[in-house]
Order: sequence, then C-alpha cells, then structure tokens
Amino acid sequence: MKILIIGTGNMGRGIATRALAGKHHVTLHDEDVSKAQALASELGVAVAADVRESIASSDIVVLATPYEGTLKIVGQMGASLDGKIVVDISNPLNDTYSDLVTPAGSSAAEQLRKQLPAGTKLVKAFNTTFAGTLVAGQVAGQTLDVLIAGDDEAAKATVAEFVTSGGLTAVDVGALDRARQLEAMALLGITLQFRLNSGFGTAWRLVRPAA
Repeated sequence: MKILIIGTGNMGRGIATRALAGKHHVTLHDEDVSKAQALASELGVAVAADVRESIASSDIVVLATPYEGTLKIVGQMGASLDGKIVVDISNPLNDTYSDLVTPAGSSAAEQLRKQLPAGTKLVKAFNTTFAGTLVAGQVAGQTLDVLIAGDDEAAKATVAEFVTSGGLTAVDVGALDRARQLEAMALLGITLQFRLNSGFGTAWRLVRPAA
C-alpha cells in the first residue's frame, strides 16, 4: 500500500517504521520541510513534493500530529481528503495532560468527522500506542495491540491489514464513537507513565482466553 504520513515527530517515525516493516511505500510530509527531509533520509523514504498530489495517490493518509495540528490540517486540506481513508491518531490533551479538551460525550475523532468531507473514511488508530514501542514493534516480547475504531468496515479492514503487516495486532473496537473510550484510555496510559516512571515504554494488551 501507499502510506502518506503527515507529521514527522516521534509518532510519525514510529508509524513509518511499522509501515516499512510491512513493506509498504511510505511518503512523509511535515509543515517543517527540513524535519520531514531529515526523517525521510534516515528511513530511506520519500518526502511529498506536493502534499495534495500525495494524498490523491495514497491508499491511507495518517495524520500523525497532535490534536490542534490535526484540526489545522483538516481545515487546510479537508477537500483533498474526500474519499480517502484517513487515520486519526490524536489525543485531545490539555496543557497539563490532566484531562481531555473535547466536549463531554464526544472525541477528537468525532470532532474531526464534523469537519471532513462526507466521503472521507475516518479511522481512529495508534492513539493508545507510544512512539518508542512502535519503533521496537513490541514491549517485553509482547506484540503490540493497535485498537481501531471507525464507521466504514472496509476502511477499518484496510487499516487492520496495514497494522498486521507491520507485525502488530489489530483489534477492531467498533464504531467511530468508541474513540471516546480510546482517547480516555490513552489519557490514563499517559498519566501512568509519570506515576510509574516507565518512560512511555508500556503498552495496553488484550489478553485473550485460550482457544
């Protein structure tokens, strides 16, 4: 698959690493061109010459940016995302990481859904996995779970294929409004890092009963 990753911070690096492990074609874009070029050179991938053209030619567009940055991208490029599979990884944290800034009974994903064209196939994924664990592909020998929510079943299946090809486990948690629980779960995971001094090296894992 052709994967466009918008945002080349730590999460962009982690997701790109998994995409390359899955033998996908990766293109990077960042508002800071030098940052995108540096990561692209390190990973041996391309930088988008024209981001809208790259969106048009991509199978999956990953918005690997903080919530405010994702809102900005959607505001600028929303029309280009019509008909595309778009992955939102954002967590709408406040400045102190003590709570979420989205309205009660909503989520970052649902707020983005309101701003995107009707044809955009929005999927929530990767928001409960930390960047370093994505680079490693595991924690303590355990495969990472990537929890996925979305309203388009075919889009979720495509994202799940992308996830599993990179050596991770995809868990479909249901419709897009399940992003409310995923974002709350991410908040808990982040706050635990400070309490446990675990350096953002933990992972959520769904332990299943024996078949």
